[in-house]
Amino acid sequence: MIKNNKLKIAVASVVTLLPMLFGLIMWNKLPDVFTIHWAADGTPDGFASKAVGVFLMPAVLVLLFWLCLIITAKDPKNKNQSPKAITMVIWVVPAISVIMGVLVYGTALGFDINVSTLMCLLVGFMAITVGNYLPKCKQNYTIGIKIAWTLNSEENWNATHRFAGKVWFICGIFILVCAFLPSIIAAACMLAILVIMVALPFIYSYNYHKKEKRSGE
Repeated sequence: MIKNNKLKIAVASVVTLLPMLFGLIMWNKLPDVFTIHWAADGTPDGFASKAVGVFLMPAVLVLLFWLCLIITAKDPKNKNQSPKAITMVIWVVPAISVIMGVLVYGTALGFDINVSTLMCLLVGFMAITVGNYLPKCKQNYTIGIKIAWTLNSEENWNATHRFAGKVWFICGIFILVCAFLPSIIAAACMLAILVIMVALPFIYSYNYHKKEKRSGE
């Protein structure tokens, strides 16, 4: 997987570290301490020094990026994985790094950013994107909905991922709508939708498993 996507992975690694470069360029304009974490309602609840914000966060994300790649590449069932699913794995962490960089540096530099709105937009677009890719994931141990019933039955895997793709796409649209609600309401609605996104495919897969069992498969 890594050998066949060297250019994409190199570019994605650089993109993941872009916030570090921006931090160095803007070093003298950044405050000594700034917000790096917010509560669900958009209230700041985590702070760090300039060095930690500029260097540590992108470094942790690029390590996470490579860890995800290595784990995915080591999965023997991913040798013939859909290229679209691999592309999703490659670009999820870089996208998060850039968006978090915009949020952290934007607020540190004094821009008025509605954190709740931005997070709803981020999660919504990610849910829609993942929803599009889920039906294309072939059965494996690292990407997708990995529960006993999907891992033990390729038919269950395929059916569950087709269903989950639709659920995630629709839920992603609803999360985007949450961006226009008051912060506290938006956070509560997004959390409820995320629970639905996890629960419905789980329930569907279990029911599909029972159906297979009744038919003797």
